[in-house]
Amino acid sequence: MTKLFKLKLIALAISSTLITACGDAETNIVEKDPIEVPDDGHDHGDGGDHGDEYTIDSLGRLAILAGDSNEANFFDLDDNELLDTFTLTNDSNTLSSSPDFRYAVIASRAQDYLGFIDGGLWREDHGAHLHDYEQSPEFSSYELTSGSRPTHLVKHDDKLAVFYDGDAASGTTASVEVLTDNDITNATATLPGISYDINMHGVAEPRGEHLLATIRRDDAESTSNAKVLPDQVGVYHFHDGEYELEQTLELTCPDLHGAAQNHDYVAFGCSDGVLLAHQHDDEYHAEKVINIDAVGDLRIGSIYGHEGSETFIGVASGHGGGPAVIVSINPAKAEMEEFEWQLADGASAVSYSFSANGEHFLVLDSLGFLNVLEAHAHDDHIHWELAGQVDITQEDVTTMPEGMKFSMTVAQNGQFAYVADPIAQHVVQVHLEDLEIEGELELTFPPAAITWLGIAQEEEEEEEHDHVH
Repeated sequence: MTKLFKLKLIALAISSTLITACGDAETNIVEKDPIEVPDDGHDHGDGGDHGDEYTIDSLGRLAILAGDSNEANFFDLDDNELLDTFTLTNDSNTLSSSPDFRYAVIASRAQDYLGFIDGGLWREDHGAHLHDYEQSPEFSSYELTSGSRPTHLVKHDDKLAVFYDGDAASGTTASVEVLTDNDITNATATLPGISYDINMHGVAEPRGEHLLATIRRDDAESTSNAKVLPDQVGVYHFHDGEYELEQTLELTCPDLHGAAQNHDYVAFGCSDGVLLAHQHDDEYHAEKVINIDAVGDLRIGSIYGHEGSETFIGVASGHGGGPAVIVSINPAKAEMEEFEWQLADGASAVSYSFSANGEHFLVLDSLGFLNVLEAHAHDDHIHWELAGQVDITQEDVTTMPEGMKFSMTVAQNGQFAYVADPIAQHVVQVHLEDLEIEGELELTFPPAAITWLGIAQEEEEEEEHDHVH
């Protein structure tokens, strides 16, 4: 039975015992052996009554980067136990998850580095049944270091597309690598991808056998104001172990930044609107949704999508930050609409995400509120409305440690979001349906970043975009 860590039941803080894990330090934790189910020689078909023998009921695990040290900490959400602490190679890192949520992905843009830590919970498809495994977290020896400036990391269709920007100053060019959890597990030496002949701040979206990736034209041809930004999208097809360019979308997308997918469309943010790519067999048709007046002089530079959502969410803002305008994009109708709800005065968004099932869209703001929105259909139109707010901190937000902010991750096996508070040095568990804080994980350090790891539900899962700076 899954144990919900109720707030009122929290009586003990996480042990402050120092735990390191780079091979030569002792730990005080008990290693959990992998769960192995013996083969009894019987054909169980689709699993039937034997499903419980192969599945693990767990809330999952949290990987948390410390803000005051160069460490990644892994916690078991079922009992709040600190499983292990890992000292990282570089001192400037971002944190995300692998496509199947088994591995924590550690990215360092400045050091041209991607590393992986096994969270210790994963699922394998054995044909006759799904088989879950559990073990202690472990630093993987697998790393990616050949690309220059890994920046946009996009997960979709059980793949992770890593876009390397390259760097004009050093003469390095942009590139893309596409990998899976199996590639990490098996330490695949050569990954499929794209090699460009110029640097660019781009993005790539994996979609089945295709990879929709940005194209930067010569400065004389480009419609982008910032020439390092691409203005076209190419469709690359995977066959014979390589991605080959098969189509270039005719419509341009000036100052392209931000991309997302749902079931039918791929969307890209442009200075003049949103470019939509709609798949028809092996070809993609493109159309542009022009910016509405509410966007003004801003640019939609961040887009969020989910397989279960009919609409995309776009965030329009200035290049240097400042006030933002949140809009919804209906690709089927080629319409854009401003959210009736917008952030309160004095608040700025620090994190956006769809819930695991796509029914809610979450906006975590700088004042410590988790804003939960849900879609409603009115007169054949879909409108996003505020379902409620959860105040996730009782601290004075003006005391936020310098250079830090609230952060959020969404569990992929239920209705929970986890919000990290660097001021209080804890993580709260928020139930997205009840809009209540149901648990608390006490820390001994200020959390700088957080991501959920574990076994996702067998449903359409959220697409995430991680942007390394």
